[in-house]
Amino acid sequence: MSLKKFDEFLKTVDLKSFRKKYSRIKIVEMDMDKDVQAIELLYKVYWDEKKFVSFVEFYKRYLKEKKELLEKFRIKSTMCPDCFSRGLEARIYRTWAGLITQIHAGYVAESVFGAGTVSMSAELDHQGSDIRVKYKNKFLNYQVKKTSHSGVMSRRPLPRKSKLTGEPIDIKYEVPTCLSNPKTKKGEFRVPYLRFLDDKRIRAFDNGFVVFQPALFKEKKIEIDLAV
Repeated sequence: MSLKKFDEFLKTVDLKSFRKKYSRIKIVEMDMDKDVQAIELLYKVYWDEKKFVSFVEFYKRYLKEKKELLEKFRIKSTMCPDCFSRGLEARIYRTWAGLITQIHAGYVAESVFGAGTVSMSAELDHQGSDIRVKYKNKFLNYQVKKTSHSGVMSRRPLPRKSKLTGEPIDIKYEVPTCLSNPKTKKGEFRVPYLRFLDDKRIRAFDNGFVVFQPALFKEKKIEIDLAV
């Protein structure tokens, strides 16, 4: 039920207007103190509370809960209020857009492995496990990374800050820039778009939001089922 609701929510996100509004605003790009980052609140709202609110609503709550801490950080970073405000909103949007994709993947994993099998949190995120699954006494630590295609995708494992019990599994996927314009002037599909279509782990909603498919997790579930 949560996955279906999340699907419907993501389909309503106006990615095109958000990109137009925020893509060129890169003012607040310094490392942010942990207490003013949005990651913990994102997991709290979209995973723990299961409140699938718009970015605008989320950002209002973020500003309200972090108001005093943000002002201290702004002063420390010596930025003027207007620049900081505009840059912060764009920065938090990029964090929001990336993380809700991962959280959606957590709901997809849960639909495959079963209710209560998936854990997601800021702490696990920092430890290098975006999606942690416990299934039949086995732990699976999935880490998600969007990559750019440059010939053959690297087989090098993604770095992890600490070693968690269980199997580390990397999810590397490509979102082509031509997704909204897949054909050349000759009417032929562009190669990156064909690669995207060939990747059965992911799909795109009509608004351009790319999400993961159950097939991404089913293979590992079948492997564990057969081994038990």
